[in-house]
Amino acid sequence: MIDVLQVRYFAGARAAAGGVREEFVAASSLDELSAVLVARHGERLAVVLKAASFLVDGLSCHDRQAELTAGATVDVLPPFAGG
Repeated sequence: MIDVLQVRYFAGARAAAGGVREEFVAASSLDELSAVLVARHGERLAVVLKAASFLVDGLSCHDRQAELTAGATVDVLPPFAGG
């Protein structure tokens, strides 16, 4: 099932998304979310997403194939200070 998620961008991820702070996206996993976001915003964001960390409802999520629940908030955090 595909659920609508709130996506919030921080720092370089926001810049790569064209200055968008947040948006709503239908996706069932972080992999699917990434594909939708790249289709929407382009390859510059794809580069950031490959290195980014994701928080799902405030908790770090490393499994990009884990099922996301409807209404979840996903924070996209690029590497900070070179790392």
